Amino acid sequence: MHSNPPSVGHGLYLHVPFCKSRCIYCGFFSTTAHELRQAYTDAVCREITLRRCDRLSSVYLGGGTPSQLSQTQLRQIFDTIATVYPGFASGPTPIEITMECNPDDITESFAAFLSTLPVNRVSMGVQTFSDERLRFLHRRHQADQAHSAVRLLRDHGIKNISIDLMFGFPDESIASWETDLDEALSLHVEHISAYSLMYEEGTPLYRLLEQGEIDDLDEDTYIKMYDLLVSRLRASGYEHYEISNFALPGKRSRHNSSYWNDVPYIGIGASAHSYDGRRREWNVSDLHQYITAINNGVIPSEYEEIDTVTHYNDQVTTRLRTAEGIDLLQLREELGDFYHDYLLENAAVSIDTGLMIIENGHLHLTLDGIHVSDLVMSDLVYVPST
Repeated sequence: MHSNPPSVGHGLYLHVPFCKSRCIYCGFFSTTAHELRQAYTDAVCREITLRRCDRLSSVYLGGGTPSQLSQTQLRQIFDTIATVYPGFASGPTPIEITMECNPDDITESFAAFLSTLPVNRVSMGVQTFSDERLRFLHRRHQADQAHSAVRLLRDHGIKNISIDLMFGFPDESIASWETDLDEALSLHVEHISAYSLMYEEGTPLYRLLEQGEIDDLDEDTYIKMYDLLVSRLRASGYEHYEISNFALPGKRSRHNSSYWNDVPYIGIGASAHSYDGRRREWNVSDLHQYITAINNGVIPSEYEEIDTVTHYNDQVTTRLRTAEGIDLLQLREELGDFYHDYLLENAAVSIDTGLMIIENGHLHLTLDGIHVSDLVMSDLVYVPST
């Protein structure tokens, strides 16, 4: 059975579910009940202690909107991490410590405060540089605030910035998407994540689509937008290292890469997920239930054991998202000849049709393969016969 070597540190993810307002596309667990922020912060700090591991490889505060916590609450969280993991942010090669922020939260005073925390990477949900589309998404910030936020972060010593972009808005043109790319590239940030607008069931955006108030873009336009994204960012020196992620050399997201490369991680907070190589665990998605349980010294979670079949299928659906793809020798060593041979046998058609390629002992998607990645991966998933 596969297991991670004990020397591998854990990624630490902290879920901060608070938002000032809900965006219409968001399917993540979040809330506008700010009166629970202190009780939640206290519970998160206790769970950090309850879930202590040997050492950390990265820290990531996501949400929700972590920058909606007060400065005192954020400092409380980092003080707790420092107590449980002394020296976690020091040493010759500091670990990556990321915090998600909204552009409009990055004021002069907040940027100055960030510089007093061990945060060395900021990820911002810019989404688009069109004020009209930002209003459509119910985003709180305006386009020009993305520029000022980057400038303030730079002024206060943040040298590693990532932004999120979206494409595929109803009625969006190729030309307007190119304008967004121009604006994004003008920021000279180290990392860009870009996603097509997703219509997740249960969101207000999905209901608008269902009621016929908006129309989804056609697939050909999505593909053209994605190809433009790839070509523009590659030409500007960004490495396309995962389907939706681009980084300047040496600036890949170390924390998110742990999800794609089978590195163990600990999830702290309501709805957060954890993984240790042998089992996957997820906390309850209920603030009151989470806080009450943690206050009683109990982590309110469920879990599933990761057997060999699940581990193989996880590799197909995560490592194939990366530019490197699946290391065939490593797969054989970890899971045996059966899964190695099964993978190659079922990948043969995709290889023949140019959707996949084997290079330097790694099987990975081509750009054409990325366009139909879900279909390609579904052909490689192993379903045991009953």
